[in-house]
Amino acid sequence: MNKLDYFINSYRPIIYAFAIGLAFYLLSISFFSHIQANLIGVVAFLVTLWTNEELPLGVVSLLPIILFPSFGILDLNHTTPNYSKSIIFLFLGGFMLAIAIEKIKLHEYFSAKLLSFFPKTATGIIYALAITSALLSSILSNTTITLLLMPIAMFLSENIKLKIRFLLATAYGASVGGILTPIGTPPNLILLGFLEDKGLATIEFGQWVYMMLPIVGVMLLIIPWLLSLSVKNESVENINQGAIPKLDGNQKRLYGIMVILALVLVLNTFSKQIVGFALNEKMILLGFGLLMFMPKVGFLVWEDTRNLPYEIIMLFGAGFSIASAFGSTGLASEIAHKLSFISDMPLFWMFLLVSFVVAFSTEVTSNTALTSIAIPIFYEFAKDMPSSQGMLLLMVATVSASYAFMLPIATPPNAIVMSSRVIPVSQMAKVGFKANLIGILLVATIAYSIWGAML
Repeated sequence: MNKLDYFINSYRPIIYAFAIGLAFYLLSISFFSHIQANLIGVVAFLVTLWTNEELPLGVVSLLPIILFPSFGILDLNHTTPNYSKSIIFLFLGGFMLAIAIEKIKLHEYFSAKLLSFFPKTATGIIYALAITSALLSSILSNTTITLLLMPIAMFLSENIKLKIRFLLATAYGASVGGILTPIGTPPNLILLGFLEDKGLATIEFGQWVYMMLPIVGVMLLIIPWLLSLSVKNESVENINQGAIPKLDGNQKRLYGIMVILALVLVLNTFSKQIVGFALNEKMILLGFGLLMFMPKVGFLVWEDTRNLPYEIIMLFGAGFSIASAFGSTGLASEIAHKLSFISDMPLFWMFLLVSFVVAFSTEVTSNTALTSIAIPIFYEFAKDMPSSQGMLLLMVATVSASYAFMLPIATPPNAIVMSSRVIPVSQMAKVGFKANLIGILLVATIAYSIWGAML
């Protein structure tokens, strides 16, 4: 083998990523400015590298710091702050709690309790994790719930195929259930805040739940079934399903701390509506995470932080950088202009296209950041529509931002289970692509056939 062949074979995935990025640039240059085409090409390059996993996840996630200034997309001083956004400290606190749970084996107790309510089969456990994650995520942050359930999903089996499906069930369940209430996931709050800023009528809590029930119910039937297809015949002999263990002193203490955390989060969620004041959830999670290091209270020493998935922090920094670049280069507004034909489409096809565009766009950036860009874009179309139809369009865009299941950067639950270092990105993308299509079709259909009568 000559040196050229050796080089090509060694770097083939990176060469493919470069070729895909170049192809997207060349396709875009006729429709967008040079800088905007640069951004599209770089994002395509990054997504390809995230998917083929030739380079470590954290390494690829740091590349925007070099690539964005180099291609004139975003200068260094505007790129690097995206890697220290406040939401990152919510993840740090949650990861510290998760490490403490694993360290003292409290997840073994939680998993045994969970399994006692559902059939002890691969399919039964997948449904158990998805439903539990969805219901809890409807009243608490889906980010928080995924962080707390991930150690349980990891512990249930040593079978890698099952472990991957259990983790995906936890993440997908959290995303599915997060839309059930206005407080379940940040995109919901972004929409309501936007409507309030514009002086428009917002949707009451009960009405929101009533409208979202059909989507959440159907998705909780379909998505766990989809995840169980390839593992339903897997042996469950390796499932850790012994008797519910008794808690020792340390486990009781941490259990008590977790109960207090849950109560604080629930009370904090409703306190703003009742008394007009609430603590920042990021402060709460980081505070409880740091509590894990307090002598005679916590369970961690600083050396335990070596197990923190720093690559996920870098991943979110990359996502926020991409969102920032979409705004600063004018690419978001340019896309809105080019999508102006949407307003002339029949209503169902409009919903379907908007859901498709948002769901697949948010695969390459955080759903929170994408929603912040998408809502103003689609509001421009909504202004020229009857008020109820315009509201439906914004709701379709908001929900679709949470129903992106392919890549770790798309939603916080995806990123969190990827921090387990068990799930190949390619496998998440393969299963998530099917889940995306199901979610897109379901959101558009229910918005068109059911929501209109509810507003």
